[in-house]
Amino acid sequence: MTERTSDTPLVVVKDVQKHYGEFQALKDINLSVGRGEVVVVIGPSGSGKSTLCRTINRLETITSGTITIDGKELPKEGKALAALRADVGMVFQSFNLFAHLTILQNVTLGPIQVRGMKRADAEREAKILLDRVGVGAQASKLPAQLSGGQQQRVAIARALAMNPKVMLFDEPTSALDPEMINEVLDVMVGLAHDGMTMIVVTHEMGFARKAADRVVFMADGQIVEEATPEEFFANPKSARAKDFLSKLLTH
Repeated sequence: MTERTSDTPLVVVKDVQKHYGEFQALKDINLSVGRGEVVVVIGPSGSGKSTLCRTINRLETITSGTITIDGKELPKEGKALAALRADVGMVFQSFNLFAHLTILQNVTLGPIQVRGMKRADAEREAKILLDRVGVGAQASKLPAQLSGGQQQRVAIARALAMNPKVMLFDEPTSALDPEMINEVLDVMVGLAHDGMTMIVVTHEMGFARKAADRVVFMADGQIVEEATPEEFFANPKSARAKDFLSKLLTH
């Protein structure tokens, strides 16, 4: 029986539409993500990648369709939504750390307040996670005392502290200086190798090649094609994907 449940996708997006007034941001999105799978979503600006990412924990509401996480449909609001959100870690472009709290306090806040962990346990776990992402020595500092790359690694540790079932990354390196990008991507590659289920919206094609199990290419609010990284980069099927990749390779 357990084998069958592990075959059930962890995240299922079915027939999802998203409108902003007259504008349709997402059109007929169907996507399943298996446990331990790393799905990288790429595509031109305005293709709906970030919107899709944000619908998966209801930061954006959908117009129609369904999204389920671990067999449960996303609730509309209230406590059930908060509980489900706790299972979905999110890392944004901007680090969104609390400026007045230390790094350690930033990471322990969720486990203590949402998961009901004892402070001592939360702090012990947080220190392990901060070491894991390479910023253990910064635990007593405030976010402003850290580089952008360090702050983003703290944001990843903070999301991991909730012990989520899936991690969403919405262009996690796009606000970083070039020399800081790899330190964040290295942490993400490590998570992928450790079997974390991840949905990553990114412009970093090297990460897609290295860590993705599947590349999902979006354009104009639709999933145009999906394939393994090897297949997608070597032999894109659609004109939109060929055009997108040719522009990347010439710059």
